[in-house]
Amino acid sequence: MSVLEVAGVSKQYGEKTAVNSISLKVEQGEIYGLLGANGAGKTTTMRMVLGLIYPDAGSIRYNGKPYSNELTRTLGYLPEERGLYPKIKVSDQLIYLAQLRGMSAKDADRSLKRWLDRFEVPDYYGKRVEELSKGNQQKIQFIAAVIHNPVLVILDEAFSGLDPVNVELLKDTVKELRDSGISILFSTHRMEHVEELCRNITILHKSNTVMKGNIKEIKSTFPKERVILGTASEVTGLEAIDGVNGVKRHEYGYELMIGKPEAARAIITHALAQTDVHHFEVKEPTLNEIFIKVVGGDRHE
Repeated sequence: MSVLEVAGVSKQYGEKTAVNSISLKVEQGEIYGLLGANGAGKTTTMRMVLGLIYPDAGSIRYNGKPYSNELTRTLGYLPEERGLYPKIKVSDQLIYLAQLRGMSAKDADRSLKRWLDRFEVPDYYGKRVEELSKGNQQKIQFIAAVIHNPVLVILDEAFSGLDPVNVELLKDTVKELRDSGISILFSTHRMEHVEELCRNITILHKSNTVMKGNIKEIKSTFPKERVILGTASEVTGLEAIDGVNGVKRHEYGYELMIGKPEAARAIITHALAQTDVHHFEVKEPTLNEIFIKVVGGDRHE
């Protein structure tokens, strides 16, 4: 049984359709990617999953059960917009939020201290939110989403405002949550994060599902159109090879766009006739490239 099942869910605001018959399933211990340009329907979908708004059609079930106030204790939410009160101490605020989710003050305090230690910021316990940098405010907001040990966590742009070191810290934490059996609905504009963290995805465009499924299976349906070539010295005549549509020179060598698979063999043969080749790779399309192909040029609405 799926931890979360969204079945044929739609939401209408007057004449505008915000979400049109979306369906997805999130299994236990899975990070599920929900992707789309601005205005595609991601936030509306997440708000319906959280019970903040109700669908006009379809159903949402949590371990096979319909939404109830009791279920809110099992949900965690990290919104894209920061929602913490700037002048209130971190401890007062997060312990209170955890109590709203059904925790005792003692258990909430213990959980908060454990999470602050996990993020190596135990001294933030008594600080006001406004005293923290934007990146550290994001860490505290993440703790607010998971302090009560939820079963399902909704993460909307979880890595926003974080430097590369803290992005890696938070990614490792998300993976730990997954490995502990927690299910995560994950939305972001950073496709490389989705490729690293998610097994299955749904891509929304203008309120409609335009692609869904296993990332590896989705990638296998798209042609490999890029070749990476690293050589000991310059290679001439790459542009003239049949099937090569474009050549870019980089510090490591060459990036070639190809229109047919046979071109890859011709490229390596051509290069070896002139110099040593220390790197050759026919690359599968990135999720970002697939996203652009599926959505087209209309990425922002």
